[in-house]
Amino acid sequence: MSGQLQPNIPAREVADLFPSFASKPARRAAATAIVAMLLLAACERDTAIPTEPPDSASVLRTRLLTGEQYTNTIAQIFGEDISGSILPPIPPMARTDGLLASGAAYVGVTSDQISQIQQAATSIAAKVVDEEHRDFLIPCRPESQAEADPACAELFLRETGRLLYRQNLEDVRLAELVDIAGYAAEQTEDFHAGLALALESILISPEFIFIVDRAEPDPDRPGSERLDAWSLASRLSFFLWNGPPDDALLNAAESGELHTEAGLSATVERMLSSVRLESGMRAFFDDMLGFDEFGSLAKDPIVYPMVTGSTLQDAREQTLRTIVDHLLHQESDYRDLFTTRKTFMSPSLAVVYGIPAGNGWTPHEFEAGSPRIGLLTQVSFLAANSHAVRSSPTLRGQALRERFLCQVVPPPPPNVDFSLLEEAEHAATARERLDVHNTNPACAGCHLITDPIGLALENFDGAGRFRETENGAALDLSGELDGVLYEDVAGLALAMRDHPKLSNCLVNRLYAYGTGGPVSLRRDRDTISWFENRFAANGYRLKPLLRELALGEAFSTVLSGEIQGNMGVADASESTYRFSGPRFGSPQQR
Repeated sequence: MSGQLQPNIPAREVADLFPSFASKPARRAAATAIVAMLLLAACERDTAIPTEPPDSASVLRTRLLTGEQYTNTIAQIFGEDISGSILPPIPPMARTDGLLASGAAYVGVTSDQISQIQQAATSIAAKVVDEEHRDFLIPCRPESQAEADPACAELFLRETGRLLYRQNLEDVRLAELVDIAGYAAEQTEDFHAGLALALESILISPEFIFIVDRAEPDPDRPGSERLDAWSLASRLSFFLWNGPPDDALLNAAESGELHTEAGLSATVERMLSSVRLESGMRAFFDDMLGFDEFGSLAKDPIVYPMVTGSTLQDAREQTLRTIVDHLLHQESDYRDLFTTRKTFMSPSLAVVYGIPAGNGWTPHEFEAGSPRIGLLTQVSFLAANSHAVRSSPTLRGQALRERFLCQVVPPPPPNVDFSLLEEAEHAATARERLDVHNTNPACAGCHLITDPIGLALENFDGAGRFRETENGAALDLSGELDGVLYEDVAGLALAMRDHPKLSNCLVNRLYAYGTGGPVSLRRDRDTISWFENRFAANGYRLKPLLRELALGEAFSTVLSGEIQGNMGVADASESTYRFSGPRFGSPQQR
């Protein structure tokens, strides 16, 4: 659909398909009129819903742990020294509707990756039972180091298995694990070697590797289903903390508290007050902003000698610190992230920003009138969405639309004639180079969507450094964002802050992140609209939005019979993952 913005949802809505035009007055006037009509239609469609839609429900999913969730789980249960000693054996995720987390519901596991999971499990289990860790990770001592001790093994495996499986172990499974530990202890004459083998069996099982949604009939809503308490605990924990449920959350699931209004509310309040919320929200925004790209991001050392790999990692950290402080510590309006002058600065970043360096990370506020305003002028956004040797208005405009407005810019058509672009390479400014796109029908549609936005950021080079000119030529920073005209980057920042899709996009992404998969317009439109209205009513603050999402009917109610993603993979893979004693023979083969 060349020339049209495609919303990052399966269905296509006319209200989302509007182009942003370049500079001709008539074209601008037409664009403004069209956008006004479309926004009016959108406003009429999005009339505030007084209560959450009665049929709000999410989808049952089975999703693979992400690499970070795997590491966080090992760290939470066994300690950071053990989690830090292994690389997470999780395959790369494909970004789905803007989130790697949504892609986790569609990732398969190959035989090579199963081997990596096995190797990681062996390494973790060996460290847990070694002399350095066993005294504080294993709650008992065997009667004899050289013999099996079923009682001690059962105590450890019951407690640890509960944390790793995120639910109580079934009696049959627990007995199987104790049997494995006992048999291996007899074969090796080493109790802890047997215990390690049983722990390894847990760590390679699908119940650990996959987050599985399970449903049960909802007694309060005949004909409806809800997540069972264990699944709800996991959904809450990976949503808010990006890690496994703790003992208190599992206890609330086991007691049935999570299925009471008061119990769920108290649990969510505790989780929102936990120090783990910060790491959970850092993970979400890191995903939403596409910061995984920093793993391979590099700048030409000749063109930008001051920008090293560590500088780019500091840029990533700067933005995450800014977001966490603004939204969690200050509890400020989300939209103001695009106009705030407050941030944090490291010594290496200070060189790029051209300001005096402090010691370590320090708070910093740019002066009023400074071109540094909001997230769009931070080095993380500017450098990540540029080429290795120069800036890219196209990449910056595309990132702005896709990351913050949930709109998809179509890829270039296959029939592009690049000869015109090569002829424009010697133009002084990016605006002059990109003007050629407007004369090429194959390019114009998409570039009119992205370039006018990115050109407002041309005061910053490919490393994010401020500049007054490009190749000695003055810069024209004026442009338009969906009918809103501006003259400079401050105007763009304000247009972004007030964009009607900005808050909708955050709600969309958080809902998808929390429920484990992409949003469906057909199914979720009214639910998203409801949460967006609540977000606005609460001053566009993040914590109240997280609370509304976690307590909402849609978060815990599931659609009967509708399954997406890897559902069934865990059961189908069970024979592969379940330990069958390859080194010692299974207990049944004795």
